[in-house]
Amino acid sequence: MSDAPGRRDVEEPGPTEFRDPLIRQELKRASVWLGLGLLIFAVAFLSQPLLLILGGLVFASILDGGTRLLGRVLPIGRGWRLTIITLLAIAFLVGTIALAGMQIAQQAGNFQEVITRQANRALEWAASFGFVPGDIRIEQIFEQVMGSLGRLTYAVTNVIGAATSLFLIMVIGVFIAVEPRLYERGVGWMLPMRSRDGFYRMIERMAFTLRRLMAGRLLGMAVEGVGTWVLLWAGGVPMALLLGLLTGILAFLPNIGAIISGVLIILVGFSAGVDTGLWAVMVYAVVQIVDGYLIVPYVAKKTVDLAPALVLGAQLLFGAMFGILGLALADPILAMAKAALQQRSEEEHGARTPEP
Repeated sequence: MSDAPGRRDVEEPGPTEFRDPLIRQELKRASVWLGLGLLIFAVAFLSQPLLLILGGLVFASILDGGTRLLGRVLPIGRGWRLTIITLLAIAFLVGTIALAGMQIAQQAGNFQEVITRQANRALEWAASFGFVPGDIRIEQIFEQVMGSLGRLTYAVTNVIGAATSLFLIMVIGVFIAVEPRLYERGVGWMLPMRSRDGFYRMIERMAFTLRRLMAGRLLGMAVEGVGTWVLLWAGGVPMALLLGLLTGILAFLPNIGAIISGVLIILVGFSAGVDTGLWAVMVYAVVQIVDGYLIVPYVAKKTVDLAPALVLGAQLLFGAMFGILGLALADPILAMAKAALQQRSEEEHGARTPEP
């Protein structure tokens, strides 16, 4: 017999042996990076369905906020209050279409022509001072901008797809608003027991922030839309109703919406003369001052204060990546993310979160 030690005594774990601590550690790191890559791929591939779900959450927060507000003056069951809010929303949409639909259709027929003509005049004026090339037209600028936002162009032009997406958002929102705790418990069930209480507190804070944000947003839309319509009509600006509706709708998009509506109001105003154009400029300034110095600070104080540059950057990024839905949902997503991070930070530092 040989005195040499046996193979089992001298061999060590090889590179394919998972019991080696170094191999196991590296395997964990590789799994994390692989999972992160798969998550990024899934988000990119499933961006539209995920945005529809997020849109449903936003719509559910609007319905839930209206239901809670109605409960302060009408002490009946939640189901009845939610039904009333939903029916009121449908009645408002149907009434708006029935009362103003024909006038809006007539105005919209001339709207594009007026905007194009006035924009080309502005470009000609700028070209006379050498600010832009002399042969540039607004149609070329529009095509370049829309070409750089290819997915946004597709979302805007595909009317059937936009209507279908809106319908799905409303359906998801109604289902979530009917029984929100059911979905909270469903997601919480997939988490470890020790993490569930913190998750429920985080969800509550995010929902509270989103309800207040949407309430302020709807208030701002109503003030800007109605105020613009009444003041433009009083000043004799053409297509006042259409401009008021567009201003109210675009008010859902902070920063970008105000810029677009301002350009449209000023162009249409100057199409009727210099005096009317100056009145349109004043109306736009007054409406934006009321919204920017009264409504927006109040909403920020009650919810979450987001830096305007951060919101604008997120809108540009989400709009280029995910289209019109990403552009519209950038602000709510940022607000929910900041609320979640604040909740996590307060819990880690032992701070007490104020009750909503």
